[in-house]
Amino acid sequence: MKKKSLLTLGLIVLFFLGDIAVSFSFKKESDRNIPYSEIVPLSYRIPDISKDVFNATGVDSVVNDFLKRNNIKGASLAISKEGRLVYAKGFGWADVEDSIPVSPYHLFRIASVSKLITAVTVMKLIEEEKISVNDKVFGPRGILNDTSMFKYADNRAGEITVYHLLNHTAGFDEKKTDLIFNSLYIARKMNVEAPADLSTIVQYALGRQLQTYPGKNYHYSNLGYCILGMIIEKVTGMAYEDYVQFAVLHPLGIFDMHIGRSYESDLYINEVRYYENGNTSKIWAFDGTKKLVPVVYGGNNIELLGAAGGWVASAPELAKLVVAIDGFDSRPDILSENSIRFMTQAIGLSRKLVGWRGTDGYGNWWRTGTMSGTSALIMRQRNDINWVVLLNTTTPKKSRIHNDLSHTMFAALRTVNDWPAVDLFDLEPSPSGKNLAFNE
Repeated sequence: MKKKSLLTLGLIVLFFLGDIAVSFSFKKESDRNIPYSEIVPLSYRIPDISKDVFNATGVDSVVNDFLKRNNIKGASLAISKEGRLVYAKGFGWADVEDSIPVSPYHLFRIASVSKLITAVTVMKLIEEEKISVNDKVFGPRGILNDTSMFKYADNRAGEITVYHLLNHTAGFDEKKTDLIFNSLYIARKMNVEAPADLSTIVQYALGRQLQTYPGKNYHYSNLGYCILGMIIEKVTGMAYEDYVQFAVLHPLGIFDMHIGRSYESDLYINEVRYYENGNTSKIWAFDGTKKLVPVVYGGNNIELLGAAGGWVASAPELAKLVVAIDGFDSRPDILSENSIRFMTQAIGLSRKLVGWRGTDGYGNWWRTGTMSGTSALIMRQRNDINWVVLLNTTTPKKSRIHNDLSHTMFAALRTVNDWPAVDLFDLEPSPSGKNLAFNE
């Protein structure tokens, strides 16, 4: 049964049950017996918005040209102004083979944008005084004080703090290879069944010399953010995904963000399909099954990436998270002013940034994410305009696509003369279904 027909069934059930809300986050058809207990996600309440809200033909034209120029199959765009969601629209195809167009309810892998979610969660724990930025991570007095992590080849590992993990200065030696993407190799080295789990990978990392003294130099680290996920679990007693949803996302009214899955058969029912341009050769599956698979489906261990790069989200719900951490007065923030300043106090790609990828010193902050089959870009502009763009296609430009995308969005926004007063964040489900993001 195609995704579209399953979504239709879900909507029929919603209307039949009246006030009972539906979860649309099914992974596959056999999961449809999940109790209908969750609130209808924000992204299901809004249609594709353009001329119905304001004259956005200029935005549409510029974005469509970008997709065509880069041979991108599909994209989702959400724009907020002064804390209000004023634009949400899908472009191109969520599923080329089944001719399903992208709508605001579609989920995309957001890759390293996941680090921003993890950082926000850690900052909340710091605000609640459950941990401190200066807490040691390893050793008998560390947060992760399991005896399996007492043995490290480099005594400097005992000096790694929460802050070092947050700002990529822990000193892990990932210059030649990213350990999170090498679970098969690590399983062989550690003599365990493949793939190596996160605990085994951390033990492997601790068995090596650090590249630099903790806190000294910036070295981008997926492993560091995965360890932050472990800290969240240890401190809260909850699974990482469950706690983030409970403490950060659900209080904001965000109900359709999840840790993604690696194989195509396990994608969420409203998740886009992923595509690559250029080299599409197959690689060995991450799980040690000795199968050759596409990189986008089984080449990367999305579940293992988790706190560093495993989340899937829709553009409107991701935009709602951004307005809750942007520091503007137009909408209440989920973090304190001090925490937001702490995360964004540096200029450029600095080791002092937390969660965010870059700032320019003028009040603009951004977060990027890239992996095979997907790219994501969040921009917080100093004029209280935020935007989120999600793509379901890898281009030959790889991470450099973000430069093109940012220029595209700035050009698109320049076409808008008057912003509408509407706030799609506050849109409620309509009994007629006309306000639901549903393609006929």
